[in-house]
Amino acid sequence: MKRHRVGLVALFGAIVFAALTQPAVAQTSASETSELIWGLNMNLLYVAIPITVLVEGILIYTVWRFSKNDEPLPTMENRRLEITWTVATAIILLFVGVASYQVMAEPMVTAQSTQQLDTSEEPLEVEVVAQKYAWTFNYNGTAANTSQEYSADNRLSNGGTLVLPANRTVRLSVTSTDWLHAFHVPGLALKQDAMPGQHNTIQTRVTETGTYQLYCAEYCGSGHSQMLGEVRVLPQDEYQNWVEDQQSS
Repeated sequence: MKRHRVGLVALFGAIVFAALTQPAVAQTSASETSELIWGLNMNLLYVAIPITVLVEGILIYTVWRFSKNDEPLPTMENRRLEITWTVATAIILLFVGVASYQVMAEPMVTAQSTQQLDTSEEPLEVEVVAQKYAWTFNYNGTAANTSQEYSADNRLSNGGTLVLPANRTVRLSVTSTDWLHAFHVPGLALKQDAMPGQHNTIQTRVTETGTYQLYCAEYCGSGHSQMLGEVRVLPQDEYQNWVEDQQSS
């Protein structure tokens, strides 16, 4: 009977834990970057849930079972048990390491040089320039590292709003004109430091049209909280029309 109650408590705890994690499971992916990151999070979560329930169940049972024992026996060495939990921990850490490495090695997640990025299609190159306390986006040029510069000739610049086409690889080259900033778009799982004299590259492909909040994630002075912007993702034809309108204006 007592074991039955413990089983019911463990089952109830598992249900509550699963309900609490439901918002994370329900997250949608608006870009290939966020899809990769959320996939990793879910894989780790599915492993963490049964481990958490098991450990908490053992803990609750132990506290309940031995709480009234006034003369407990001293704990004896149990090498088999020690080897078991050491090996189990090593397997769990190995899984986390391998799963994380597979995602972090993706060019859509980890910043890499131009030579290492996927060039199977012609990406849209955009220079993201941070300055206190605003953003400027230059759409012409091919700079992706410190050895290249964006040309001012026929360069299309836009301030405040980064406009991107959906379902096309986009390469963002992030830099700063003064001090440290950080380009961060949570809805697309994009984040990159902006440093003076250096271009840090991130790459993604946005799959969902819409407007996403952009802000600076590195404290940069009194106007930091106002250093906001938007990322507007348009269908390819609408994006092309926007480019033509900007070039003609």
